[in-house]
Amino acid sequence: MSANSPNSESKLDPRGRIRILRILESNWQAEMLGFHTYDALANHESDPSRRAAFRTLASAEEHHANLWAERIQALGGPPGVYRGPEAGEAGSLASRAGGLGVALRRLELDESRDIAKYARQIKELGDEPSIRILQQAIEDERGHYQTLSGLIRNRRPLPQPTPEQAQKALNELLAARDKQHPKAAAWVGDAIYGINDGLGAIFGIVSGVSGATLGNSKFVVIAGMVGMLASALSMGSGAYLAAKSEREIYEAEFAREREAVENNEAEAQEVLSLSYQIRGLPPDEADRFVEHLARDREQFIRILAQERLNTTEDGLRKPLTSAISGALSTAIGATIPVIPFFFLSGYTGVIVAAIVSLAAHFAVGAAKSLVTIRSWWASGLEMTLVGAVEGIVTYLIGLAIGRITGAGI
Repeated sequence: MSANSPNSESKLDPRGRIRILRILESNWQAEMLGFHTYDALANHESDPSRRAAFRTLASAEEHHANLWAERIQALGGPPGVYRGPEAGEAGSLASRAGGLGVALRRLELDESRDIAKYARQIKELGDEPSIRILQQAIEDERGHYQTLSGLIRNRRPLPQPTPEQAQKALNELLAARDKQHPKAAAWVGDAIYGINDGLGAIFGIVSGVSGATLGNSKFVVIAGMVGMLASALSMGSGAYLAAKSEREIYEAEFAREREAVENNEAEAQEVLSLSYQIRGLPPDEADRFVEHLARDREQFIRILAQERLNTTEDGLRKPLTSAISGALSTAIGATIPVIPFFFLSGYTGVIVAAIVSLAAHFAVGAAKSLVTIRSWWASGLEMTLVGAVEGIVTYLIGLAIGRITGAGI
């Protein structure tokens, strides 16, 4: 059946026609770019067999472009005007990536991207004649991918990309994806930072209220305990939502990787191979290793998701554990500055609370060295300094407010 079936255009509303024409124009431009690229490579190739292969690829790309042009014309669209360079990407690929060998690997990636793009369009386009062209193009592009793979692996010697070149290629491949890489932390880290948050926040409240009320223990205890409850609930709920979001992000990424493998396993294998090449593994060994991993599809998808997010499902925090450790540790940290005012008042209570709080700041800072690479004494002194500045500033502000309002009288 012809791609331009009778009455197929009449089923499209004007808005749908415009959307489809925009997509088909993009496809036409891409195929024309491929034609000029392979044609230029053929013109500069001295080996007869490789030159013939490039001519065949160029002819196939031109055929696809003609199919898109016919469909655009059938939908009433204007003739296409090629906007790419005369030599396609041949010149830029060779000069940018370091030779024909790496240029062919990039073209191999481009073919796999086209397969994935056309597979998505089959689901989204909603135009039967165009879908038939897409199905034919996908089959042809898979053949192009195999042809390029043969050219790459049979050509000796092949220039071996450096880790920097592999990193650049991988960055280009993942450029359109979400760039967030959440990392899971142990519950010990949640606890330490919860204590830090509670101690810092309530020490500021205690200092400010002490300055405003001249150390009135009743007001300090009330303000401190209310602040402690608010901080603990806030930290617990925040830790719960953060851990839950991390898990949801991982699950969504896992689903995306599964879809990517189903739509275009060749591209997914190339992504993983490049990530191993960045670590110094030679391309041939990386390809063989990835082919071995791909025999188990579930394992392959898990590894892809792990590379994307820099974590595994086992490394994700448990939302309930994070919430409990965050809330309890915040409550413990927040209680420390308030304790002296259960027994003391006035300037004595303020001084003792400051000493106890600063000592706690040092202890928490030193404990942070368990989850950081800093020395315990440097981390402890830094926390103590921050706590001292916070306490002095909030005490002076509270003192000024007390004098203005008369709360300390």
